[in-house]
Amino acid sequence: MFKPARLFVALVVMLSMLIALPTMSDAASKIKFDKKKLRAAQVIDAPALDIPMMMQLQAPERITILGDPTVTQAQMVALINKRNPKPLLNCSVQEIVQLYYEEAGREGIRPDVALCQALKETAFFAYGGDVDPKQNNYCGLGATGNHEPGNSFDSPRMGVRAHIQHLLAYTSKREPRTILVDPRYNLVKNLRKDIFGKLTHWTDLNGTWAVPGTYYGQELLRIWQQAKIPDNSPATFLAANRNLQMSAPTAEMFVFRGLIYYDREDYYNAQADFDSAVVLEPDSVEALYDLALTLEKLNLKDEAIEAYDRLLAIDDKFFNGWYNRGRLKLLKGDYVKAIEDFNQALVVEPISANVVNEIGVAHFRQGKYEEAYADFERAYDLNDRNEIVIDNRNLINACIKKKKK
Repeated sequence: MFKPARLFVALVVMLSMLIALPTMSDAASKIKFDKKKLRAAQVIDAPALDIPMMMQLQAPERITILGDPTVTQAQMVALINKRNPKPLLNCSVQEIVQLYYEEAGREGIRPDVALCQALKETAFFAYGGDVDPKQNNYCGLGATGNHEPGNSFDSPRMGVRAHIQHLLAYTSKREPRTILVDPRYNLVKNLRKDIFGKLTHWTDLNGTWAVPGTYYGQELLRIWQQAKIPDNSPATFLAANRNLQMSAPTAEMFVFRGLIYYDREDYYNAQADFDSAVVLEPDSVEALYDLALTLEKLNLKDEAIEAYDRLLAIDDKFFNGWYNRGRLKLLKGDYVKAIEDFNQALVVEPISANVVNEIGVAHFRQGKYEEAYADFERAYDLNDRNEIVIDNRNLINACIKKKKK
């Protein structure tokens, strides 16, 4: 979206993730910790990103903003409930999904991918940044950084409609079919002639909707691929088997059945199918990602790291790959290499509180408590609703020695 003020803020945040800001370091270095309390304390790891994904048969650069959905409403509901069982919404999950399909469908925009954009912008309706859930603002409209909360809308429907109208301003010069509720539509129309109605693909949003956002469109489409996961019903499983028996097997067929096994927690069979997919298509980042997730479920950490090694050699902008590989190295006690991976994850997604939390965990377990303190403070600044970040921040603050009066 048109957020010039957010450019400066985002760049500062990104740099602060990669190097400790002097002011924060100075503040942390003056803190005296109770070492006995620290030795007894246990910081909490952020969870793995463990939802697998379907293979993408079309290049991301060719997937248009306008079009029909390929993911059902039920699949979108299932994805949201998996990632966040307690979404901060002013309606039910089923209702917000239906609103996206109605409002986007009316304007000809793909409702499933538009909803994936809302999920990315709101951290799957967990929020934690400048925007409050009560605003019904699902895409950060007007949230230009520096604690600016942005626009508010009277109802979830109006918030969804504003989001869709803003997308329409980027991809079409046709006026919205409903009364204009997006307060920034005319800013794009009148002040951004270079992009008004000209960005026809999701990857065209890179560096324009969000800043720096150099891989923004691809990240939306990763979520979309996760939403395409098949259900694990007997009928779907029979169809998957039939496809593999009746024709020459493809990597996509093996991934499809492997996803069913994965959902059933039958990880040995899932591994076999994902292995077969990788043999057929060695450069499939989705098959390698699904394989790595499955290997971790089987507690084969070294093998999972090797799968991520292969994946990241193919696509070094795969955020989940850097984050999950960093977590595995953290669990193995390889703190230096873990931090390197987390910093690479921040290059792709500079404002991830979970990544900064994990850097804090690594520093804490190294005994670098001042650095850990600064990390947990930064993570809290990024997301003050993240329960793990809150717990770690409270824990390390409880270990600070009180000044004598």
